Amino acid sequence: MNSQNKTILNNERREFLKNSAKLGVATLGVLGSAHSLFGADSVEASNLGSAVPFVTLNNGVKMPMVGFGTFNMKDLKEVQTSVESALEVGYRHFDTAQRYGSEEGLGAGIKASGVKREEIFITTKLLPRFANEKDTLRAFEDSLKRLQTDYVDLFLLHWPVNDTYAAWRIMSRLQKEGRIKALGVCNFTADRLVDFCINNEIKPAINQAEFHPLYQRTALQKAGEEYGVKLVSWSSFGRGREGVLDNKELARIAKKYNKSVAQVVLRWLIEQDIIVMPKTTRKERMIENISIFDFKLDESDKTAIAKLDKGKSLFYDPQDVERIKWFNSKEYDIIKL
Repeated sequence: MNSQNKTILNNERREFLKNSAKLGVATLGVLGSAHSLFGADSVEASNLGSAVPFVTLNNGVKMPMVGFGTFNMKDLKEVQTSVESALEVGYRHFDTAQRYGSEEGLGAGIKASGVKREEIFITTKLLPRFANEKDTLRAFEDSLKRLQTDYVDLFLLHWPVNDTYAAWRIMSRLQKEGRIKALGVCNFTADRLVDFCINNEIKPAINQAEFHPLYQRTALQKAGEEYGVKLVSWSSFGRGREGVLDNKELARIAKKYNKSVAQVVLRWLIEQDIIVMPKTTRKERMIENISIFDFKLDESDKTAIAKLDKGKSLFYDPQDVERIKWFNSKEYDIIKL
């Protein structure tokens, strides 16, 4: 394809996005007429995103329950192209982090798409070594520059390390100023989450944590429910470790509904009121991951999936001293999990 044809194709893609926005994709700020689905507020739209329900966070902010993840996507063009494709499909929620190196690509993709900023929910995360009184504000403002926006919808502490309470005070001030719509944490265990909720004026709205069929974390779910903290699943498919996507029981259930194993896993999470952020660079997978609202798991399916729980992380031990040192180091900025 020559450069002229590429330009034409890109212009057509952006025109499509602009038109789809005009055809009725509801903004995140105006959802009073949205209908209810599984107890969450949903929006009307002219694409696959119209089926995605919204959950109301503990401060009243509305968040799409299916988003698009950008972990391990550091190449600017790859991120931008993937984000533009995801917007075409109907995604309106995007997850990034200072550590991922994908903020700039996400910002560029949103800007190129022509979709209005207020129609998009952006989550980003504070790098652990910046979680202190001195660095939090500067790090946040650097994220805004990379994202090409003047606010973020959700700002998270990436790990429960460093001076998280000092960082949270600054984040809370930014929320009160309207530069952050909601605050949250990542990777907090049940005990850390409860202590954090008790000792802060503003409670986390979100705890983003490893959660999948092999690691179901009932105690963490219950701790969050007590304080109105919603759970977001990262690594919903276990990143392919220990054969989550090849599991025979999940494959049986998928065949029953004529769905993929990935769709069954995402549907199982959504039915537990857990927000999901699947990542892919392939458009057909983007469509697959958001097409999970035309079936519902029965009780026998849920019972079968509950039996798959192994009760341990596929990635890290929260009490591993060397891991904690690593999270606090500069090396964590550039080494992938």
